[in-house]
Amino acid sequence: NRKDVQIAVNYFQKGDVVVYPTDTLYGLGCDIFSKNAVNRIYKIKNIPKRKPLSIICTDFKQLSEFATVTNSSYRFMKDIFPGAFTCILNATNKVPKLLISKQRTVGIRIPNSPFIIEVVKKLGNPIITTSLTNVQNDYIIEPTELYHQFKHQIDVLFSSNTSKTKASTIIDFTG
Repeated sequence: NRKDVQIAVNYFQKGDVVVYPTDTLYGLGCDIFSKNAVNRIYKIKNIPKRKPLSIICTDFKQLSEFATVTNSSYRFMKDIFPGAFTCILNATNKVPKLLISKQRTVGIRIPNSPFIIEVVKKLGNPIITTSLTNVQNDYIIEPTELYHQFKHQIDVLFSSNTSKTKASTIIDFTG
């Protein structure tokens, strides 16, 4: 609902780290321009800072601000988005350096998730999206498990009863 969307936007605007439902797994994210929150996500996931993180865009207009889209990649993506895919594309200079791989690429999603798309629209720029795993490296799909494992590291968790259990499919358009 609109109230939840505005509450989520407020957390992202404050530079908080948020867990939210998507059309795949729960996402861990923050505003892509909040360097402090991005660093917190690297710490929570316990991964090196040069490992790229994906972002959520609302539509092709926003996606094309952050990635170079060729005609062929656009034709393919218009058939899969919104959906459970992460597309690897060449990054534009608008992507914060902290999020770009050595190859100058960025992973972008346009999920089939009205809640998070509405949040990103209202926020006005993309957010980080990455999944969370447990000690055995299995994806965590239950909000209660996510909360208990990460409650001291995240600022807020939005849950949904439409939780999915599969990660997005990655498609690389750069090679």
